[in-house]
Amino acid sequence: MSFADLGLSDKVLQAVTAAGYTEPTPIQAQAIPHVLARRDVLGIAQTGTGKTAAFTLPMLTLLENGRARARMPRTLILEPTRELAAQVVENFDRYGVNHKLNVALIIGGVSFGDQDAKLMRGTDVLIATPGRLLDHFERGKLLLTGVELLVIDEADRMLDMGFIPDIERIVKMVPFTRQTLFFSATMPPEIERLADMFLHNPQRIEVARPASTAATIVQKLVAVGAEGHEKRDVLRRLIRGEAELKNGIIFCNRKREVALLQKSLASHGFNVAALHGDMDQRARTVALDGFRSGEVPLLVASDVAARGLDIPAVSHVFNFDVPHHPEDYVHRIGRTGRAGRAGAAFTLASRADERSLAAIETLIGQPIPWAEGDLASLPEDTGNAEPRTRHRGRTGERRPRGGETAKAEPRARKPTSRRAPSAPVAVAAEAVVAAAPAPRERPVERSREERRPPPRRREEAEDGDTPLGLGSHVPAFMLRPAVVKKEK
Repeated sequence: MSFADLGLSDKVLQAVTAAGYTEPTPIQAQAIPHVLARRDVLGIAQTGTGKTAAFTLPMLTLLENGRARARMPRTLILEPTRELAAQVVENFDRYGVNHKLNVALIIGGVSFGDQDAKLMRGTDVLIATPGRLLDHFERGKLLLTGVELLVIDEADRMLDMGFIPDIERIVKMVPFTRQTLFFSATMPPEIERLADMFLHNPQRIEVARPASTAATIVQKLVAVGAEGHEKRDVLRRLIRGEAELKNGIIFCNRKREVALLQKSLASHGFNVAALHGDMDQRARTVALDGFRSGEVPLLVASDVAARGLDIPAVSHVFNFDVPHHPEDYVHRIGRTGRAGRAGAAFTLASRADERSLAAIETLIGQPIPWAEGDLASLPEDTGNAEPRTRHRGRTGERRPRGGETAKAEPRARKPTSRRAPSAPVAVAAEAVVAAAPAPRERPVERSREERRPPPRRREEAEDGDTPLGLGSHVPAFMLRPAVVKKEK
């Protein structure tokens, strides 16, 4: 089957041919005819199968008739991240070269003024993230009553990022008679509930088992016995040992770990960039463009780069941290092995990751082989590791947390001018110390006379007189004569 058999317009076919594509992918071959027939579509396919073109190409054909009005977009595409939204814009620029359509990108990190100007000129295709879209709507700069086609892309990612309440609110703003396209790589129960709520008698298209991995990806597990420096040493050894590595993405679970690992790799001579959600939009765009162009071969990223990014030539994926959710593993390694290309994915795992690994293997339906040894080959944790430390005290020394080291001998105290206790008290104190299980000495109880603070003046202590009131320390202002005003 070719693209000409799907019912696309001549302008779209010319753009597809110019881009070098001749045969559609399975998701494209099955979804495009139903989209052109104005039916709702529920598309489920593993990442890297061409879901973006499955709705971009028919939308261009449908938008050839009609015109846009100010502040009222004709079509709306919702994306979970800024990078995915920008990638959809690139698809419209590539396949819409023969069309005169106004495409607006509404994402965070960009000034409202430029986006308002695009909306006022009239928009045929509005590509937005949910948060910024609602900001424009609440400011009165956007109306959604003219939306004819709604696309909800990467729905499972929307669920993970907490956008579902925003999506439900946006869906209520668009007309009930709109056409809805719903695409997702995985299909958890929450996504099925949303699909039943948003779609009307949809055509379900499932070209691969949900949460399956591409057969062209070679998956390996690497056992690591420690965190920190040793784990980073293992990663550097893997990168240097892969002779076929052209470029690769290294995924971490936390944004802080992304920045730390990027600095560590750069200090060891690697050309590497970082990408995570706390970076400003300009820095994120520069990092992603440098990786796509091949100028930067390694990209350390959080899961913001795990969904839907179309970078066809990624040869390797390294999971520096095992993902907490098994679905994220599918999306991470899906950055390689795209469009039939070969790829490799390495995951660094420790004993603490056993449960997460079991969940991943259950989801993908196959065991992941070990590259070197396995978790059983790791040395046992003897518990002699140095304990974690707490915050510094007033003296500047670190206080150990828990373990045997927390019961260390107390610091040497400064000698005090305390008088020795009487014989019965000393004998009792020695007995208590001998019976105590801990080596720490218990303080000897003192009488009330011993706890009394020393006198302030030496001469007063020698005479034994107790000063009354202020004694000889009377403030000067109290010695001044009182001034009495005469009554008039």
